[in-house]
Amino acid sequence: MKEYQTITEISGPLVFAEVDEPIGYDEMVEIETPAGETLRGQVLESSEGLVSIQVFEGTEGIDRQSSVRFLGETLKMPVTEDLLGRVLDGSGQPIDGGPEIVPDERRDIVGAAINPYAREYPEEFIQTGVSAIDGMNTLVRGQKLPIFSASGLPHNDLALQIARQASVLEDEEEGEESEFAVVFGAMGITAEEANEFMEDFERTGALERSVVFMNLADDPAVERTVTPRMALTTAEYLAFDKDYHVLVILTDMTNYCEALREIGAAREEVPGRRGYPGYMYTDLAQLYERAGRIEGRKGSVTQIPILTMPGDDDTHPIPDLTGYITEGQIMLDRDLNSQGVKPPINPLPSLSRLMDDGIGEGLTRGDHSGLSDQMFAAYAEGEDLRDLVNIVGREALSEDDNRYLDFADRFEDEFLNQGFHTSRDIEETLDIGWDLISMLPKTKLNRVSEDEIEEHYVEEEAEEVAAD
Repeated sequence: MKEYQTITEISGPLVFAEVDEPIGYDEMVEIETPAGETLRGQVLESSEGLVSIQVFEGTEGIDRQSSVRFLGETLKMPVTEDLLGRVLDGSGQPIDGGPEIVPDERRDIVGAAINPYAREYPEEFIQTGVSAIDGMNTLVRGQKLPIFSASGLPHNDLALQIARQASVLEDEEEGEESEFAVVFGAMGITAEEANEFMEDFERTGALERSVVFMNLADDPAVERTVTPRMALTTAEYLAFDKDYHVLVILTDMTNYCEALREIGAAREEVPGRRGYPGYMYTDLAQLYERAGRIEGRKGSVTQIPILTMPGDDDTHPIPDLTGYITEGQIMLDRDLNSQGVKPPINPLPSLSRLMDDGIGEGLTRGDHSGLSDQMFAAYAEGEDLRDLVNIVGREALSEDDNRYLDFADRFEDEFLNQGFHTSRDIEETLDIGWDLISMLPKTKLNRVSEDEIEEHYVEEEAEEVAAD
């Protein structure tokens, strides 16, 4: 193994060195400082006679006297089923005080894309225990469904709630429940947030079925670009080798994209929209497209990436590009949050493109689709009427209009607002939905069938509203 003392330049997280042999892209590097410290890095660019290296631990202490060794292999993640219950840093090193990881094998973190021909279509329900998701924007196995949040909104609480409560319903055909695991990748979070995450995982026992990767805000930005790949490599191993249904939660993708921008600036690349690299779409797609199911394999990888929209702007490049790649989005709403609705999910701009395939008889319940459509329509009508009330007052509205207004209020208070520590199964969620739409006359229920109305419509609720 050759050792070079040919560092020519240090720029931000990057080190440039001269070489006299071909060096592979993404090859791992060890840099030994004059103080005897060994830092890890990765080749970011390789041209004839010169390589640029991104250093994971930061470039502090590196100078022209430092020596550079190229290891001849790419970055690999040690994978084993024993990772469940462990807490690792952003580059895959244990930080929970537990024993060293003895891997079954070491896997390249870039991973291979799933052959589209071998993909199975996602169509099996995952129960998160959150009514606004399960009832209105259903998550299915193998889907990638991001949460669009903003600064100051409780997306971390929602992430923990989903990690704690998510489960796959028992497979009735096989008569046994499948193994379920959570891989949690945190990027650029504060130490306070990290402590909250760990406290919740340990208190609720969710850590036993989870693998946690923690990259903190004061960790190097370069490590942030590795963390989601480490998490997804672990998820793919558990899913496709060990038959787990794995839910991957990545927070916060905005911090990941900021790290890409920082590295791009250090490389003096020509920036794209708002200073982000032009290849950010490709980079995000490499991560998001690692969700899915493979024919002949029992396991699945489902992704919930979380991102905070800078300035609450959903046209910002990060949410914009994420929306193109993923299959819908869950939108958190600042107004609902200020009203005390927990979690503050607004179902109207939210969308799950695969929902229709993951609900219905044998999956959730036969009336799920029609009920969801009816609640959407009624809540949208109530929202429109709220604007009208501000102009003309409630007295000017008809009796039916007032019912829609009351529906919107109760929908937020009883359906959306369930708290971060309440888990509702799908039956409970749908029953609450029927209680609410029973406020409306049967003649207004045009998205559910007559048989469904006969079976689920709550006459007492309708009489109570009429009496009011």
